Amino acid sequence: MAPIGMAPTPGEAGFSLLEVVCALAIVAAIAAIALPRLPLGTSRPRLEAFAVETAALLKADRTAAIRRGAPVATEVDAPSGRIRSGSSGRTVRIPADVRMQAVLPQYCNGRAVRGAIGFLPSGLSCGGVLTLARNGAAYEVRVNWLTGGVEIVPRRSS
Repeated sequence: MAPIGMAPTPGEAGFSLLEVVCALAIVAAIAAIALPRLPLGTSRPRLEAFAVETAALLKADRTAAIRRGAPVATEVDAPSGRIRSGSSGRTVRIPADVRMQAVLPQYCNGRAVRGAIGFLPSGLSCGGVLTLARNGAAYEVRVNWLTGGVEIVPRRSS
């Protein structure tokens, strides 16, 4: 190093290659430790995949009710983000960062119902709407009470 006030000689200015490589290695090590800890939220395509998975579970329960000739109820627990098939026991778990709302019937086929969408052997249903929303995107999974049909409707989240 040149004394203060004097210009450095041509071979003394700048950083050595070893110093640059060491600095890059330290930055890479910090990134490797920090990046996996960053929270990764549910993306819009993943949100849509949860809606499709939910609709498939509901359709399978409707088919099971028709096939068995007996009612089948799909259990919906919106606060915990769980939807459980009444025919197979399969469960769809919605991540905590996705807001799930359910509009469910209070009565189905003359009986009081709590937290379920019922399917009847005739193919009819008691109906219901499940809404999955995150960061301005939302999907409604609608079960038509008259036809028992299940559809997914995209909408903007409020």
